[in-house]
Amino acid sequence: MKAPDPRHAPPIPAYLRETYPWAYLTPRAVRVFERQWLVNLILWGQFARLRDAALDALTPALGGQVLQVACVYGDLTPRLVQRLAPGGHVAVVDVALIQLANLARKLQAVGPVSLHCQDSVALSWPDASQDAVLLFFLLHEQPEDVRRRTLAQAWRVLRPGGRLVVVDYHRPAAWHPARWLMGAVLRWLEPFAWDLWRHPVTHWLPPEAQPSAVEHRTWFGGLYQRVVFTR
Repeated sequence: MKAPDPRHAPPIPAYLRETYPWAYLTPRAVRVFERQWLVNLILWGQFARLRDAALDALTPALGGQVLQVACVYGDLTPRLVQRLAPGGHVAVVDVALIQLANLARKLQAVGPVSLHCQDSVALSWPDASQDAVLLFFLLHEQPEDVRRRTLAQAWRVLRPGGRLVVVDYHRPAAWHPARWLMGAVLRWLEPFAWDLWRHPVTHWLPPEAQPSAVEHRTWFGGLYQRVVFTR
């Protein structure tokens, strides 16, 4: 599987270029972080649980069109492709070509999946064209204005009855032993993540979004959350 043509790649957004080159934008970053054990360690051993929680929420849509916004280190996308039902298709969007090239290597064989170099705030899909949209640990990496535009785009392309699945950080319980450590780490390395400790994901949904159902669950003492919006 090949990554998209670099001639059609949009510019890397300033917030990503300035804040996260160490994590996503260099060959060294990919070499360091594309390790299943390291991703699991960063998430306090919860990666598999959160991955499977995301995939379980997507299950009703896995025979249709599924859009994953942003690549993910680890085996989330290969597992997603494996779970597709007959007729299902996964499209993966990322603004960084290096991330799409890395994902192409992980996927190897051609299957019902396509890779697209696009910004999450300017998706090319038509309105109401996707059966599900997945945002897996993306929103905490975006400043508030970008987060709002990303969610607006995700909602726009979601068909009626479709599911928007968000997995990300959440404010842990006051008794959580890692609460103060994680707060310090997020302030240092993830400057936009603090927002998710202060507001629910619904805070950034566009005004026109009126979900027919909202399911919210947390894991690991509240440090991680999954929110499923049904349109």
